[in-house]
Amino acid sequence: MRSFDTMTAAVQQLQKEDFTYNFKFHYDTLECLSNGEQYHTDQFEIVETFRFEGKTNPSDSSILYTIQTHDGLKGLLADSYGAASDPISIEMIDKFQLENKSKK
Repeated sequence: MRSFDTMTAAVQQLQKEDFTYNFKFHYDTLECLSNGEQYHTDQFEIVETFRFEGKTNPSDSSILYTIQTHDGLKGLLADSYGAASDPISIEMIDKFQLENKSKK
């Protein structure tokens, strides 16, 4: 499993690997910010996950996911974790938990 020192370094490298789209959580879908397309949990896969801890404040931690949709888009989803995370559906939580466990 590879790692990066910073999220910036990860994003730069992953974009070179064609993960060029950006995704955002909605309650029960992911949205591609470039085209507005919505993806349900059965329409994308999590390729890799990278965790970054805040150096001075543990609450500044975040996760970067590499995503590939079933129609071929490859992109990134950055999310903070902890109390500040946005609410998402149980199905979305299950998708991310199960796929992350299977990658370890």
